[in-house]
Amino acid sequence: MLTCLCVDICVYEGFCEEAKRLCTALGLISLNTSVSYLIEPLPVSMGAQQHAVFRAESLHLPGGSCLHHYGNEEHEEGLNDFLHGMTSPDLSQNMKYVELLMVADKAEFEKHGSSLQKTKQKLLEAANLVDKYYKALSIRVALIGLEVWTSQDMISVSDNPHSTLAAFLSWRGKQLRTLPNDNAQLITGRGFQGTTIGLAPLKAMCSDYQSGGVNTDHSESAVGVAATMAHEMGHNFGMSHDSTGCCQAKAEDGGCIMAAATGHPFPRLFNGCNLKELKSYLSSGGGKCLFNLPNTRSMYGGQRCGNGYLEDGEECDCGEEEECTSPCCNANNCTLKAEAECAHGVCCHNCKLKSPGVLCRAPSGSCDLPEYCDGKEESCPANFYFVDGTSCAGGRAYCYTGMCLTLEQQCRSLWGRDGRPAPDLCFKKVNEAGDMYGNCGKDLFGKYRSCKERDAQCGKIQCLTSASKPIENSAVRIETTVNAGNKKIQCMGTHVYKPGQGDEEGQGDTLDPGLVMTGTMCGVDSICFNGECRNASFLKADECNAKCHGHGLCNNNHNCHCDAGWAPPLCDQKGSGGSVNSGPVISHKTTELCYGCFLPQGKPSPRPSPSRHAFVRPAVKPPPVPAYAAEQKDQTPQPQIHPIDRRCSPQGYTPPSVKSAQLTEQRRNQAPPPPSGRPPLPSLDAKTHPQQSVEPKPRPDPPNRPPPPCPANRLSGVSRFVCV
Repeated sequence: MLTCLCVDICVYEGFCEEAKRLCTALGLISLNTSVSYLIEPLPVSMGAQQHAVFRAESLHLPGGSCLHHYGNEEHEEGLNDFLHGMTSPDLSQNMKYVELLMVADKAEFEKHGSSLQKTKQKLLEAANLVDKYYKALSIRVALIGLEVWTSQDMISVSDNPHSTLAAFLSWRGKQLRTLPNDNAQLITGRGFQGTTIGLAPLKAMCSDYQSGGVNTDHSESAVGVAATMAHEMGHNFGMSHDSTGCCQAKAEDGGCIMAAATGHPFPRLFNGCNLKELKSYLSSGGGKCLFNLPNTRSMYGGQRCGNGYLEDGEECDCGEEEECTSPCCNANNCTLKAEAECAHGVCCHNCKLKSPGVLCRAPSGSCDLPEYCDGKEESCPANFYFVDGTSCAGGRAYCYTGMCLTLEQQCRSLWGRDGRPAPDLCFKKVNEAGDMYGNCGKDLFGKYRSCKERDAQCGKIQCLTSASKPIENSAVRIETTVNAGNKKIQCMGTHVYKPGQGDEEGQGDTLDPGLVMTGTMCGVDSICFNGECRNASFLKADECNAKCHGHGLCNNNHNCHCDAGWAPPLCDQKGSGGSVNSGPVISHKTTELCYGCFLPQGKPSPRPSPSRHAFVRPAVKPPPVPAYAAEQKDQTPQPQIHPIDRRCSPQGYTPPSVKSAQLTEQRRNQAPPPPSGRPPLPSLDAKTHPQQSVEPKPRPDPPNRPPPPCPANRLSGVSRFVCV
């Protein structure tokens, strides 16, 4: 027996008086790589709270598998080993933050004896562990919302993981305005069909429509829930199930988090394959919402010096004393050292704040926007990008969640450098079959859907290539020959088979990137969304861009990012460019103001002609141009005479300009008719799930010094512990 006097903060951060890191909320102690113990509280007796400690092997866990969702296609794989041990790869200099919403359904509430306290405690323990797992990848998972459905479920939860996921993601989309979050996870007390214990979309982190997952509470301990949730979030981050040779951890030591099956011992390890996939996803433009600091006013766990978050009353917070490496911060009391202005953040250098206008985050691709230090805060502003539906890649693609998605890029990712899209006939002939080789995803019952002719380019991607096999180890080449007059075309698709199951149908969605990604252009003014080709007008990009007066484009907060020479918020007055979100655009090539400026004689600096696809970055060195946006380099620059001004205001970054935000009615009529309102996920029941119009999620600006936490908010039939 152990006696532990715990404070409330323990539930999230694991802080405990008199017996550091041993308390109810932690739940798990690992003495080495192979021995783990669980701590469980006993019923309250006289005096201090008592706990029982037992070996983790004695906790009986059912075996389980993970379904993963790529677009509309789900596959299942046997999950043998699962997560243990943790490495600390240096993914990036900047810490990334996931603002997580957790929801427990009524079955989960009833599973814990209809005790709100017990249900809440288990979810908090699970969130704490998930944060610990991802911290090694330079990702913090901040729990900013916790909701328990005590009287009735807000959606239809069933043993069908496909319909449950669709309903949950649709519900999340409707809550974004009042409950902003980067990712949402449902914990259900129900079991799913077969051995499935979780389902989540692939490469969906930060998406307003798909960033989330559903998880079964399949064990008595929060450690099992945390392992499943970390796994499903990994899929949102673009991580596939581990293929042979990825996981070096022994099965008896727990295996790896992204293995295809779960069980004891409890896994805590991400491996090199996961890290490579994560870097690829982030470098391609994914995860744009992860760069803003979480709203500490709505975070769980209470305020505490040493949790790594800058909170009200703190001058800095570099984590626990044993992990703090900052020369500017006193870890014991979260105060700045003498003469220090700041302690961490990319806008802090040698304990001093950088000047306003210094570039702190360069664009990562053609759909990303730059951010600048403001001279007041040590952190770079939140990461902003062009609003979904903005044209990119020379008009051949759209920006979607910060990525410029082209068929060319997707074919290269599948087949290598010579991969390129097949003719439209391949998409039509292959995807009309409605089988595992050609389809437009699956319906809510897990059956393949045949593509309608207008949706064919949103089904299984068809490429031309000379490669003998796909890059993905578990994928095989599916070759279909179609006749185009007297010419035969070899259409190349991909398929993933379940290892060891011969010719059985593949069941591992995360291993099969064979569906065209949501956000890919599928025709004039048309975009793929969940296996359907829809009119791009539902994204309302042109409507938003129109308010920028032809001198800028909207960012994902639906604020204008103005061209150099025009001022936010509406780009209708002279100014230095940028947006109300990005920080001041000031070049530091020249630091003096002059009152009689003359342009030098000779050839003026070349500048691309005004085009919504041209970029000018005279103040900073541009980042490498992604392969899918390489065509931007070919635009012919046109000289432009810069006007003489009494004050020299050197220009910084210049985003694409728009000559006309309105498309002609003639072009509009060439595309399929737009749906009414925002695109809903498949509806389960028109009575219980009405489709409502949902505005895009606003991204909160990084907090300065937040006020004390808000009081709890309670709804009828719902226990919601969030500040709205």
